Amino acid sequence: MKHIVVSLLLIFSVNIVFAQNRQNEIQTTSKLALSYYHAKDYEKAAPLLLEVYNLSRNNYYFRLHLNSMIQLQRFEEVEDLIQKELQKQRTPNAELYVHWGYVLKAQNKEEEAEEKYSQALDIIAVNKGSLLVAANAFFQWQEFEWTKKVYLKGRKEIPQEQFNYELARVYMYLRDYENMMEEYLNLLRLDENQLRRVESSLSAAMRLDVDDGLRDSFRKQVLKRIQAEPNVTGYNRLLIWFFLQEKQFSGALRQSVALDRRTGEEDARIFQLGQMALNNKKYTDAERAFDYVMKKGEEGPLYIPAYVQKIQTSYLRYTTENSSGRAQGEELAHQFENGLEMLGYSAGTLDLIKDYAHLLAFYLDQTEKAILVLEKGLEIPLLKPGESGMLKTELADVYVYTGDPWEATLLYSQVIDANKNNALGDQVKLKKARLGYFMGNFSWAKAQLDVLKASTSKLTANDAMELSMLIGNNMDLDTTAVPLEMFARADLLFFRNKDSLALATLDSIAGMYPYHSLTDNILFRKAKIETDRNNFSTAAEYLQQITEDFSYGLLGDDALFMLAQLYNYNLDEKEKAKELYREMLTRYPGSVFVEESRERFRELREIYPDVLTNPEEEFFIQDTIPNEFN
Repeated sequence: MKHIVVSLLLIFSVNIVFAQNRQNEIQTTSKLALSYYHAKDYEKAAPLLLEVYNLSRNNYYFRLHLNSMIQLQRFEEVEDLIQKELQKQRTPNAELYVHWGYVLKAQNKEEEAEEKYSQALDIIAVNKGSLLVAANAFFQWQEFEWTKKVYLKGRKEIPQEQFNYELARVYMYLRDYENMMEEYLNLLRLDENQLRRVESSLSAAMRLDVDDGLRDSFRKQVLKRIQAEPNVTGYNRLLIWFFLQEKQFSGALRQSVALDRRTGEEDARIFQLGQMALNNKKYTDAERAFDYVMKKGEEGPLYIPAYVQKIQTSYLRYTTENSSGRAQGEELAHQFENGLEMLGYSAGTLDLIKDYAHLLAFYLDQTEKAILVLEKGLEIPLLKPGESGMLKTELADVYVYTGDPWEATLLYSQVIDANKNNALGDQVKLKKARLGYFMGNFSWAKAQLDVLKASTSKLTANDAMELSMLIGNNMDLDTTAVPLEMFARADLLFFRNKDSLALATLDSIAGMYPYHSLTDNILFRKAKIETDRNNFSTAAEYLQQITEDFSYGLLGDDALFMLAQLYNYNLDEKEKAKELYREMLTRYPGSVFVEESRERFRELREIYPDVLTNPEEEFFIQDTIPNEFN
């Protein structure tokens, strides 16, 4: 008995070793075969792929071998191989007939290819697995019409398997968007849990929808389904998703409110919608969303978050659109005061405290009250370094505004010491260096800025580089540093919202030093000041001058992007904005503004479509679409 056990163990061990060796051989050979295949060295790839197939019996390698042989035009060998494989099969193999058909089609034998495809369709076993294998074989050869026929056969012969998702995917490749949408909508009717899957698939399809055919079909079909089958909430959620993809927040909110009146369970989604609108500077839509959540009552779990977000939305609207209105600023300050009175000073209201203080100091000139608000915030117990650092940084900014650089320097230093290895620390180092620049300590400021150019934050690094280059390019040009000192003084006045004095200082530089290298910087600062004053046309003129006369300077991409933003959001010339965003992508491909420019261009191209004549432009504008059929 003992000998029998030992013998069995030895046999078992040998089998394990043999299996491991076989697996290692498959992995080694397949890796080499695939490297040749992807390099299109089909002569070397073909025999190795066949070897891997014979070892593993994995049909993936068989298909790649067939394609390699087709590329080499060794058609007779391929057909002989397929026939030999068919002879080995105990039952008819539809997949092999599909491959055979494709080999014939590659030889332009269309009728014979169709005959093999028909044979494949006829012999598919009536079960889901066999249907999927056959459909996948057709799909891999991009025979989408025949793929569709397989799924329609499956739907007919196995009624409980509708193959909605599979058919929708095939219709997408056939550009039959109407039937694609019908299949996705039918899938949602059967199972609303498929919503995320449908959204993901539609997102991929819309990236290929260059003529908006899918978008037009989508709107019509979904709205028709909502009217015909109001109980299927998946249709409403799909339409809301679509509006959000298109940045149509008002439409999304309208549908969300309508759905909430039926289900009463949309508060969280409406709140999230408001946040998305706020992030996209759609302040009216954001306020409407937060208002709706708040109207549900103070006892609701989202009442306080919505209340806070509503105040911050009003703050962002005011500081970016209506900063010249004193009465509106005082009304906003009243909202902040009421909010903090209701919610109290705590770690959860730090953003409110910071924004309230900024409003008081920089827009209402109530610096003493702003300092008191921030100092009260700093008394909150157990604040983390980043939290107290945020308030101290704002307090330092207020001291810069009041003309007390020494107190500001002390506070900036405290924040830097407590946040040495995070983004806040780098941001405050930049502020401290800029304060040195304001005070005329140019050499010291430049040394700090040169270190910050390696910051992990791209925006911080970019701002540090710009200010460093500004100082470096203008510090040694004259026997006197007066022009740069005047420019730094104008920047400080601009920071303190003393716009008129800043403009007067900039005009003085231009008058005294008409050909100085600061000319483009002066134009850019004037554009920023006029933008803050809501004089958008004047700002656009300054920026246009930079893009024409100083396009290869340091501020070329900044000016072009800012000009595009003005035309898009302030001057309501969106078609002009679209052209400027496109110019941004092709003219400054390495700019930090490229990603946002690409996103804005795509949004506007949907409204104002055009035909690109330069292939290089499309390279910068489109994402690369992977080829599924390699």
